[in-house]
Amino acid sequence: MPLLGVDTGGTFTDFVLLPDNSSGSPCLRVHKVLSTPQAPEQAILQGIRELGLDNCNDLLVVHGSTVATNAVLEGKGVRTVFITNTGLRDLLTIGRQARAELYNLNPAPVAPPVPRELCLETGGRLGADGSVLEALSESALHTLRSTLDTLKPQAVAINLLFSWLDERYEKRIADIVPEGMFVSRSSHILPEPREYERGITTWLNASVGPLVQGYLQRLCTGVPQAQVAVMQSAGGTIHAAQAGEEAVHMLLSGPAGGLAGAQYVGSLAGCHRLLSFDMGGTSTDVALLDNTQNGDLPLTTEGRIGSYPVGVPMVDMHTIGAGGGSIARVDDGGLLQVGPESAGADPGPACYGRSAAGNGLQATVTDANLLLGRLRSNAFLGGHMTLDENAARAAIAPLAKTLKLSLEETAQGIIDVANEHMARALRVMSVQRGVDAAQLTLTSFGGAGGLHVCALAEALEMSQALVPAHAGVLSALGMLAAPRARYLSHALQQLFSVMPDESLLHDVQQAIVTLTKRGREALIAEGVNADSIRVSPSMDLRYRGQSFVINLPVALSADSKIHTIEQAMARVIVQFHERHAALYGHRLPQPVELVTLRVKVYSPPRGLTLQPVHKTTGKISAVTHVALAGIEAKAPVYARENLPAEINGPALITETVSTTYLAPGWSCRSDSNGCLLLTKNKRPA
Repeated sequence: MPLLGVDTGGTFTDFVLLPDNSSGSPCLRVHKVLSTPQAPEQAILQGIRELGLDNCNDLLVVHGSTVATNAVLEGKGVRTVFITNTGLRDLLTIGRQARAELYNLNPAPVAPPVPRELCLETGGRLGADGSVLEALSESALHTLRSTLDTLKPQAVAINLLFSWLDERYEKRIADIVPEGMFVSRSSHILPEPREYERGITTWLNASVGPLVQGYLQRLCTGVPQAQVAVMQSAGGTIHAAQAGEEAVHMLLSGPAGGLAGAQYVGSLAGCHRLLSFDMGGTSTDVALLDNTQNGDLPLTTEGRIGSYPVGVPMVDMHTIGAGGGSIARVDDGGLLQVGPESAGADPGPACYGRSAAGNGLQATVTDANLLLGRLRSNAFLGGHMTLDENAARAAIAPLAKTLKLSLEETAQGIIDVANEHMARALRVMSVQRGVDAAQLTLTSFGGAGGLHVCALAEALEMSQALVPAHAGVLSALGMLAAPRARYLSHALQQLFSVMPDESLLHDVQQAIVTLTKRGREALIAEGVNADSIRVSPSMDLRYRGQSFVINLPVALSADSKIHTIEQAMARVIVQFHERHAALYGHRLPQPVELVTLRVKVYSPPRGLTLQPVHKTTGKISAVTHVALAGIEAKAPVYARENLPAEINGPALITETVSTTYLAPGWSCRSDSNGCLLLTKNKRPA
């Protein structure tokens, strides 16, 4: 069965095709088309046609989608009613009462997530112990139904107090919602404590759910002969039929694919501790990957999308508005600024030549790289797209005039500012977490990443860098390296004594069995072989009285026997004390509290291998030599597939989907899988 990984970005939609392996070692094919933000499925269908797959009867498409993310960031979710208990209708508006600007006593008013007239109150209130404080009456259900008939929303979010202990009242409300309205229950989406985070997550799922469902339906209709799966924010894939019901799990869909690809390629290259940055056309995503641990992607349940907390598991990363399409401007104080605004796919950077008669052109990072000679106008996308250097000059000229600098000085300034933004993000994920960046390998991917990798490594005093094979489409490649998975949770909130008692052990065992069964049934329904399914449990732990938790894996046997659970939990308590001391510098003489049990149920992906690169014997010459701004002698340009065993900078390395700029003072060698291993040359003593 051919596999097609698709990553829908703000500027380009990337494709990686792994053909059927029946004839031996398959050769990956890569492809790019300009994105169609108003209807993302159009770019995907265009790429499928151009790859000659529109009549393939056994194609599996795994893709990352930005539909949910863009709808949240742009505030374009559907009309949604929020149902909660009496007295709590302002829950989402009040939030945590945290100020965006601590010392601003007159902040600008912010619109509530849900207008007050769409926030409905009802009975069915539970206590913290799960006892019924106020029953849900038939008259209350009738009133809710009548109100929904009047308001006519597209979606309904249901979030009752302590519903994670008992979901019956939320289910009863869901049953009376008129047919055709999308329903999101907190007891299904996020059955965990912290009512504000649970409420926001449930509302986000409801507000973008119909949009995601409609998009996926249009995509599936366009490729009726193919199976379609979607990447989740936690790094596993889910069938499109189920993805629409849990749209909130897709908010970091594309970036999760990039991390899966970086982890896979890093392991092939023998680099196991990575500081990755994915620089695309619109944004840059930064993450810390440590494959020396359990091999899973780093996850967090404290992520945010825009100003909203999202309680479901998602990859732990930091995102900034810095990409190849980031727009440069001079602010009112006369300083050069870059981003976060982006030229996107239409019209895109000035050098794309998509703006009619040159009107409205704004300089971008891509234009600056072209002007400095680091991008070749006739080698972009393997020569399938020609860049307009005159348009880039015309876009940068007004900035140069305002700054009273030359065109090249202005272009270099644009690059320097963008690099500083990205370096700051890299420090957030490394230095600010107590990790010495010099001990990591900077891993660059995304269409624009290779142009900046050396400068960013130098900014963080790193001496090793990795540019993976197929770096320009690594997020799409990661879709093929990701497992099919479900991420399930169950809140317990019980204190440990010195050792867990039998009652707690029994509760943990039952919860693992229940969650595992749900996950297995979901995967088997997608056609996953039952024998291939694996289970990975973990626990959220904290000291009594703390607000935040530490997640730790729990090593259990497949049958989850009581004595095995007892040994595993005794071990995880010790690990919690050690991890707390490592993170915060101390441990407390407090009881440890189990807050949430989590279970990852997954099936490993189909075997994925990169095509080995056969080294050519003898001397290999550069394709050409070009002038680079700030460098006296002309620099060689190499095609990546014909790269010598080792080269020294300055040099350009071109390929179909990206270009790597090897700066002076750096050397590069290519491994057997085509990955570029960059090393900072030591200065003579």
